Amino acid sequence: MGLFSFIFSKKFFKHLAFIVIVFLIVLWMVFRGLGSYTRHGEVFVVPEFVGKQYSDIFRENGKLFTFIITDSIYKRNVPSGTVLMQDPMPGSKVKQGRNMYIITVAKMPEKVKMPNLRNLSMRQAEVSLQAVDLRINDLYYVDHFARNAVVDQEYNGVVIEPGTEIFRGSSIDLQLGNGGSMEKTEIPFLIGSKPGELINLLHSNYLNLGNEVFMDDNDTVHARVFRTEPSSLHALKVDPGTKISVWYRSNKLVNFSEIIMNAMNDTVISDSTDTIHNYF
Repeated sequence: MGLFSFIFSKKFFKHLAFIVIVFLIVLWMVFRGLGSYTRHGEVFVVPEFVGKQYSDIFRENGKLFTFIITDSIYKRNVPSGTVLMQDPMPGSKVKQGRNMYIITVAKMPEKVKMPNLRNLSMRQAEVSLQAVDLRINDLYYVDHFARNAVVDQEYNGVVIEPGTEIFRGSSIDLQLGNGGSMEKTEIPFLIGSKPGELINLLHSNYLNLGNEVFMDDNDTVHARVFRTEPSSLHALKVDPGTKISVWYRSNKLVNFSEIIMNAMNDTVISDSTDTIHNYF
């Protein structure tokens, strides 16, 4: 049989049909497998991870995404393992297995070198400490000719030398000079202040924070200064370094605007004091 006769024979068409069918089956299987491998058309919306514990999000989403921790940063008052940043952002549409880049809160802060605060003013010392993420704890006054100048610096009751490595976020006690005599300092008006800003107000007037009492179930979010001892209502003058004890109430339960308005009006100071005590 010649080539021309074979091409037009039934046997040739049977073989050709068989090859085409096999080719189409193989092609279908390849595309089906490729679609499954790449999960073509299957996307997932990235949840909000920031503020949650990394262990929790990994347990809940570990099969959907590949998590990569790119950095750990210490943050005061935030539990270790909390997610601070994420990439891709929440709401992004990605395929399964997508890399999720995470920054979490470290268990321990990094260390910084203690600056030399001696002979600086208290204001200068505060700026120097803030530059390395340290903060002032208590102020102590000692006999020294330079008023409010730093005589020495302490950490946990022990003098700390400049250059000593210390955990970021630590609190430093300062010994300040009394200028040869203890001039009184005025207690600032503190009613309505938030816990976070209170310490700065006190240090600005060379005072220390004493006991703190949260009267409404430790509600630190809505807590505002409700009462102080000694009182901050009458511009009393006390010795520098005096500890001011504070009682907080929730601004959801107490009308601080009314209390502050009354307290700031000299003609009704006594009435506002009575109003405050009536809340107890």
